[in-house]
Amino acid sequence: STRHCPWKMNQLPPKSPVASPVSESTNSRVEALDSLSMDSFWLEVENIKQSAEAEQEECSLADVKTQEEGEAEAEWLQDAGLAELLGDADKDKDNLVLLSTLTRTQAAAVQRRLDTYSRSRRRRNKAPVRHVRDVFSSQDTAAEKEEPSPDPLWHNLRTSNTQRKTQDYSCTVRNPGKEEVFNMDVAYSEQAAVLLKGSFLSEPRKLKDGNALTRFKIPKGRLGVTRIGDLSAQDMKKIPTLALIELTALCDILGFELKRNKAAKLKTTEKRLFGVPLNTLLENDQKLLPNTKVPLLLQALLSCLEKRGLETEGILRVSGSQTRIKSLEQKLERDFYSGLFCWDEVHQNDVSGLLKRFIRELPAPLLTAEYLPAFAAVQNIPDLKQRLQALNLLILILPESNRNTLKALLEFLSKVVARENNNKMNLWNVSTVMAPNLFMHKGLPNKIPEGKEKQLAEGAADVVRMMIHYQDLLWTVSSFLVAQVRKLNESNSKRYQFCDKRIKNLLRKIHTDKDKVEKNQGEPSKIVKVHTSLLLKDSLEVHLNNATRVADVLRQFQKNLCQNGWNIVNTVNLLKCNNTMECTNLLLYEVGGNIGEHCLDPDTYLLDLYHINPHAEWIIKQNPPGPRMF
Repeated sequence: STRHCPWKMNQLPPKSPVASPVSESTNSRVEALDSLSMDSFWLEVENIKQSAEAEQEECSLADVKTQEEGEAEAEWLQDAGLAELLGDADKDKDNLVLLSTLTRTQAAAVQRRLDTYSRSRRRRNKAPVRHVRDVFSSQDTAAEKEEPSPDPLWHNLRTSNTQRKTQDYSCTVRNPGKEEVFNMDVAYSEQAAVLLKGSFLSEPRKLKDGNALTRFKIPKGRLGVTRIGDLSAQDMKKIPTLALIELTALCDILGFELKRNKAAKLKTTEKRLFGVPLNTLLENDQKLLPNTKVPLLLQALLSCLEKRGLETEGILRVSGSQTRIKSLEQKLERDFYSGLFCWDEVHQNDVSGLLKRFIRELPAPLLTAEYLPAFAAVQNIPDLKQRLQALNLLILILPESNRNTLKALLEFLSKVVARENNNKMNLWNVSTVMAPNLFMHKGLPNKIPEGKEKQLAEGAADVVRMMIHYQDLLWTVSSFLVAQVRKLNESNSKRYQFCDKRIKNLLRKIHTDKDKVEKNQGEPSKIVKVHTSLLLKDSLEVHLNNATRVADVLRQFQKNLCQNGWNIVNTVNLLKCNNTMECTNLLLYEVGGNIGEHCLDPDTYLLDLYHINPHAEWIIKQNPPGPRMF
């Protein structure tokens, strides 16, 4: 089998390759791209190739060994926080509480990989592995000698996926420009399972700009919307494992295999800026500026381009001088941290060349070596909404440093597109130029099916286009994932006994307990105290009803602050307008209980939140000042 992943730099396709025949379903979404120029893509590929040849770079590729059966499943279970299922029964079971948060489709994904791993171990005649029936203490000892009966849900999903291989996706096409609802309250895989009996909508990729692309609106539930950055670092650490399980469950239902690479090891470099791992860069930068989340060099490159390059015609597309770019790289290595490097006289096309070079020279791809194939494979999902669901989960899986750096880059690219009238760079132009820099990496061995170059190139450019255009949506933490984080935190004080035969039986018990709790959430009103951090010595007493929102509390705080003469401890950065205090830079945080710390959406209904987390404290804090929030 061949991977739908990037191509080796020494196996570049011709500028105008002939596309091989593809399925009708793929043609319905890709043929419209024929009217779009891919010249920028192939020109960028050629520039990258010439740059590599000029420096006579030798790629030190890691040897990729063929994984034995079961190894991929073992790695997946470890990355999903379920390593205990592979180990000894006497080991710590802390991570097993993760199972109590799973939906039916997520549980089926775990069950499938555990069963595959168990069968592979038995076939290799190795020591018995803890089977899922052992984990959940099966009381039927006779059944232990037999293969487990197929999980009904997984059996149905597998049957549906087998039938889907010949399914015709050329169904009703989405209306460009129409606004649609993007549901984040229900797990994506559960939504896909509901659609199994229906048809999938396909989005034609025929637009050169984003003005008429389908618009998606995230409906705000009673608990508001949570963005990346609203959760504490402690809670965000739980998100990647949950997102991985959900992404796997979604791919299972859609009939796509989630492929992951092993990271390739490159030769170490003595440089301080280019070719240095992101984490190393950030560690060095944080010695100068604590709390730095995006490499200072990247910030400097983006800042320079934003000040003087956004209006430049062909910015990013028109290549600078390779000789000048190499010279500038050497000067930056020498003078950047000393502050002696002068940006004023640098040509903007050379700066854009340095930007792309910085991304390409990272020892590991910005999208990570492990998940680069998954990002590339998103193009194979026929439904636009489900492509965005998969991208949203992949963004959440990325390491924090990669995610923050990618967001800074995408924000800049959005600004380039916004100046299209002056710089002649629309959304598709920018996407085709940046795709090779994000999806080509010299450190990864890749194999492209013959005749697939054009299809993969267009797909990679389309993935970049989606990340640029829908980045606000993609940087949102789904409500169902936040709910699972709350359940994980609650498990620190309440442990479920894993004594059922199957995961689905455990889930039934969890959901029954949940229903009991929800029946007790009938209080029509509540009086609570809101702490005010360092702003005031007093706390704010708030009467909650079904209509009380975070924004109402902040307005009440503003009113009392101005009228009641409270004893203000710290008024730094409080904005004044007509002798009144504005609450525009004040935020309400939920702290403790079943959450670490959560910055609340202004439209969150607080009585609903209180019922979900009655033991939390609510604290008003100031929005941290800063010109750029990464």
